Amino acid sequence: MKKRASFLVAWLAACLVLPGCVPVLIGGAAAGGYYLGKDDRDPTQIAADSSITAKIKSRFIGDKYVDAFDINVDTHNGEVTLYGDVTNTIAREQAAKLAAEVEGVKSVDNQIRVLKPVKTTES
Repeated sequence: MKKRASFLVAWLAACLVLPGCVPVLIGGAAAGGYYLGKDDRDPTQIAADSSITAKIKSRFIGDKYVDAFDINVDTHNGEVTLYGDVTNTIAREQAAKLAAEVEGVKSVDNQIRVLKPVKTTES
C-alpha cells in the first residue's frame, strides 16, 4: 500500500510539473533552429568554434592570473573575441596569450578592459 501511495504522489507531481517543461523544450529547440538558420557558418564550423571557446574557457579556469568569470569568449570562424573587465593588465595579456595558444584560433581580438581600483570609504 505504501509503494502505491508513493507511486501516486510521484505520478501526480510529474503530471503537475512536467507540462511546464514542454513549452520550454519546444521553444528552446525552435530558437536553436532559428539561430542555426541565421548563422553564416556550416554546422562543422559552429562545432569547431564552440570547441575553441570551451578550450579557452578551460584554460582560463586553470590559470592563476585570469578569472574565467570576468571574461567572455566569442569565436566565429576561428576568430576569437575576448571581452569583459579585469583589474590589471597581467590578466588582460594572459587571457589573450592563453586564447592564442588554442589550436584552431586564427586571431584574437582582445576587447578586455582594465578597470581602475575603486576606493571604498569605511564608515
